[in-house]
Amino acid sequence: MGAVVVGVSALFHDAACCILVDGRLVAAAQEERFTRLKHDPSIPRNAFRSCLSGAGLTIADVDCVAWYEDPVAKLDRQLWMGLPRVPPAAPQFVLRLDAARPERELREVFGWEGRVELVEHHLAHAASAYCFSGWDDAAVLTVDAVGEWATTTYGRAAGGVIELFEEVCFPHSLGLLYSAITAYLGFDVNDAEYKVMGLAPYGEPRYVEHVRALVDELPGGQYRLDLRYFDFLGRDRMFTDQLCELFGRPPREPESEVDAFAKDVARSAQVVLEEILLEKVRWLHSEVGSPRLCMAGGVALNCVANARILREGPFETLFVQPAAGDAGAALGAAAVAHQRVTGSRPKTERLEHVALGPAYSPDAVLRPGTAQYERYGEHDLVDETARRLAAGQVVGWFHGPMEFGPRALGHRSILADPRDPSMRDRINALVKKREAIRPFAPAVLEERAAEHFDLDHSAPFMLETCQVRSSLALPAVTHVDGSARVQTVSRAANARFHALLRAFDRLTGCPILLNTSFNLRGEPIVCTPTDALLCFIRSALDCLVLEDVILDRDGLPPTWVDQFRDTLPARTAVSETVYTLL
Repeated sequence: MGAVVVGVSALFHDAACCILVDGRLVAAAQEERFTRLKHDPSIPRNAFRSCLSGAGLTIADVDCVAWYEDPVAKLDRQLWMGLPRVPPAAPQFVLRLDAARPERELREVFGWEGRVELVEHHLAHAASAYCFSGWDDAAVLTVDAVGEWATTTYGRAAGGVIELFEEVCFPHSLGLLYSAITAYLGFDVNDAEYKVMGLAPYGEPRYVEHVRALVDELPGGQYRLDLRYFDFLGRDRMFTDQLCELFGRPPREPESEVDAFAKDVARSAQVVLEEILLEKVRWLHSEVGSPRLCMAGGVALNCVANARILREGPFETLFVQPAAGDAGAALGAAAVAHQRVTGSRPKTERLEHVALGPAYSPDAVLRPGTAQYERYGEHDLVDETARRLAAGQVVGWFHGPMEFGPRALGHRSILADPRDPSMRDRINALVKKREAIRPFAPAVLEERAAEHFDLDHSAPFMLETCQVRSSLALPAVTHVDGSARVQTVSRAANARFHALLRAFDRLTGCPILLNTSFNLRGEPIVCTPTDALLCFIRSALDCLVLEDVILDRDGLPPTWVDQFRDTLPARTAVSETVYTLL
């Protein structure tokens, strides 16, 4: 029996939608890409329409809509947390304390009148990894800030059946521990945890014992936070004065200098997170015994920890769902709902790419008589782009369906020569407009990856780090500790990007490009040709490859530059100081 199932995650952060047709994932997109509101939590009406269009369907073809959490169980936790401090004149809080809201808004916004399946949050995370791993059996670990009550779950999966047999519950949470440290270090929570991960190699683990004092490891899968140091009910910050006293410093002011102390705290927090995850992974392996591990949840986006789990842990192979945060939970919800509707498991193919969003033609934007540009055939386009990259240009690269998840993987990317020692600082300062501490990732031909990186398997989603061992100097993509967050590129997954890497290799002897997401700081990755043009105008990119068209800066109409150069400030839908748990 076939079915069309829509999966949805929303009303917390990073709203997303996906569609499974007969158990196969055919479309997925995040709402922020369409609204340009970073982490947009609203019911994903634009993503829903895009997914239907991409799948060639209408709402009449849909059999079921799946929601990524249990609203009643979540309300139980929200009431426990929120009632003592809900301001009397704060209707937005009352609105959130409504278990009927998700289904009501799905029906109102989508115009949906059919079946709605509610899938517990960590089961959705678990299914998002296991059901798209291509494996029949595996151990499953999900780690995030919080779902309904669970913050960490342990499970086994076989034959399409997932059993979650142990959990850690709120307020004890590795995700919230890391977010609290992120906030203490002056970075935006629920957005900049990866900055702490990137900052860590610059520091020394001088405060490991201080961080260990924040959390007690317990037998089995359990651990407990020392709640004297945390304030998860507050509206201003996630930590107490006791945490500041523990470290002997006040919180770092946002945008201030990142000093040695901040670097050392970041390193210490990363070390403790890795140690706890390794211990729990070893215990999980003793309980399940499978050589395969599936991971999801926001903490699974910590690629440094993932690499250490694979390198030092007991599992032979690891699959991390590429949109491991809440956006990707829509995939798991849809997979579980498919099984409930049809009685059969989803298709068992491994997820090989995430080019699941909309594709566009540039012709609606680049009409004759507007910008000056050149149109190329496939072979000439790749060769010309490679020539520009080899000459030191920074290129905006827009091709095909948009990626799903937090990484740009060769469809909405900024590309550059990884051998140029000035390139990293140049892109950070003039294009991405972000902190100089942040590393960039290398994209490498899959068949050549082992020549340049300590990597013996494909890594298409930038979800683990490894050491650089290339005979080439790659300063723009090598982190301070000699590591890199590698993306391997296969011809099957992305033929044009693979061809570009080959063309660059022919010119330079380097089968690697610097690859970072096509956006300015604080903004979502570009979605449409218009988004790409606006980002091009407002950045210091040298040229823009827009499908089969190449635009140079001097080909832009002066009126476009004058009108859009200093407009469109970044917008975010989440708090920058606390993890919004209500």
